[in-house]
Amino acid sequence: MLEDVRAVGAVDGRSREPVLVGLVDLGVLAALVVVGQLSHGIDPITAPLAALETTVPFLVGWLLIAPLSGLYAREALTVPRTALRRTTVGWLAAANVGFVLRSSPAFDGGLAWAFTLVMSATGLVVLAGWRLAYVAIRSGSGGRA
Repeated sequence: MLEDVRAVGAVDGRSREPVLVGLVDLGVLAALVVVGQLSHGIDPITAPLAALETTVPFLVGWLLIAPLSGLYAREALTVPRTALRRTTVGWLAAANVGFVLRSSPAFDGGLAWAFTLVMSATGLVVLAGWRLAYVAIRSGSGGRA
């Protein structure tokens, strides 16, 4: 019994895995926004507020939805089909949270319909691609992340 309790509270590489994957998720989303802004001639270094006002709604959406979508559960980190399905559902929901926040008075910039299409599609491709690559690399390393 005592061993079971210790095992639950033990800190090993596996217990950190969802946190590390989550940090990469957030980095991927932030990078996606920065690349988009650069393609529109917006320099995030000289216009940091514009970068934050575009990035924060999607990071908030992801932080709210990803755990609810089971994106950090073992199956989502080890099974390609589960990773793809949960990433798709999670991103589309999180993007919509981001769109609602971005269109609110709390954030400047508004919400053009073309932006919703581009952000939904590119976000899905980038997040699903990174997640599937992670699962493949993890599987190739014998399950060690």
